[in-house]
Amino acid sequence: MEIRSTTDQDLDVFVDTLHAAFGRFRETPGEDGGGVFWSAFEMERNLLAMTADGRPVGTAGAYSFELTLPGETVVPTSGVTGVGVLPSHRRQGVLTAMMRHQLTDLRARGEYLSVLLAAEAVIYRRFGYGPATYTARLTVPRHRAALALPRARGAADAPATGSIEVLRRAECGEILEEVYDRYRRAQPGALSRPHRWWTSGAGQPPIAPAPRYIAVHRDTDGVPDGYASYSLGESQTLTVDETIATDDAVYTALARYLLGHDLVTQVVFKHVPTGHPLRWQFEDFRAGEVSGDTDWLWVRLLDVPRALTARGYFMDGELVLDVDDPFLGEHGRHLLTVRDGKAECLPTDREPDLSLDVSDLGSIYLGGTAPSTLVRAGHIRAHRPGAAALADALFGAERSPHCLHWF
Repeated sequence: MEIRSTTDQDLDVFVDTLHAAFGRFRETPGEDGGGVFWSAFEMERNLLAMTADGRPVGTAGAYSFELTLPGETVVPTSGVTGVGVLPSHRRQGVLTAMMRHQLTDLRARGEYLSVLLAAEAVIYRRFGYGPATYTARLTVPRHRAALALPRARGAADAPATGSIEVLRRAECGEILEEVYDRYRRAQPGALSRPHRWWTSGAGQPPIAPAPRYIAVHRDTDGVPDGYASYSLGESQTLTVDETIATDDAVYTALARYLLGHDLVTQVVFKHVPTGHPLRWQFEDFRAGEVSGDTDWLWVRLLDVPRALTARGYFMDGELVLDVDDPFLGEHGRHLLTVRDGKAECLPTDREPDLSLDVSDLGSIYLGGTAPSTLVRAGHIRAHRPGAAALADALFGAERSPHCLHWF
């Protein structure tokens, strides 16, 4: 078997092989060739697995993204995508060979972080990825959707300011791109959406050109600072693809608009961050039914010291981390020292505070999974009292990491 990089000339072969791996058929692109998920592929970053007689049997791709880390640090990351193996060649080492080849390539490019969305959760942990952000669906019956007046003064309690304008998706592409970019730079766990995605209509709404209404929120100066993409189905269910807001007050204003829509039986918010305050704003706390609570973004550290020193921290401290990377056959012990929010990570022979797999390090990296949870689950071993609590505090983020981007 040969694993080789692809070029633009391999697009059809790559796409057909990927679809065959999942038993699907191609969508029909728009007249300009866009509007399909593969219209944003970076073919120079993709791989094909070929049999000895030249037949394609596996695919793996990668996008060039930016990832926002705790502390509003924005760093480059590789977004792994399009991973598939033909059913006729599964359990023959094709996937393992492609993933090892890909990780080697990413390192050769100087990259130290990789992320993906896992179609199956049991697959990617063995390649060093760990679930790092989570999302849920919130369903609200229209007759129970009243928002209560806040009991304490705060951001969501501020007098309503600004305005909401309803537009069609085709009318506001530049607004969506600009507002999303402002949002993602301040949100831990968020990924960039390169201009190429918006212009080609790749991905899911509101990037894709599927018909959608967009509620655009503007501040008192008329500057867009939030939006919600939604559609109304035959069952009178209003489905919200995503709600983007630069602060809680804007999110509340958009939610109030969506929940007050006429001729609607229920409102479904598809991507609600863990611990979001919206549920607490209903007069009836049980009005919002949470479902589909699941992992979203998985993170893989390719260079532990570089990754740990890239993110921001919100307290000082020291931890010795004994990190095992069985897939790449590596092991390292690192002294993480944080002073004034800046980290230094150096090799050490000191006794470890925590021993963990690189996939578990990926899970705690963005602050969305507490190290103590993984200690209790038996994933991480704490070698002294207080080590897990210190790690919880040290790896915490300014707010829950969240990723909306599908890729």
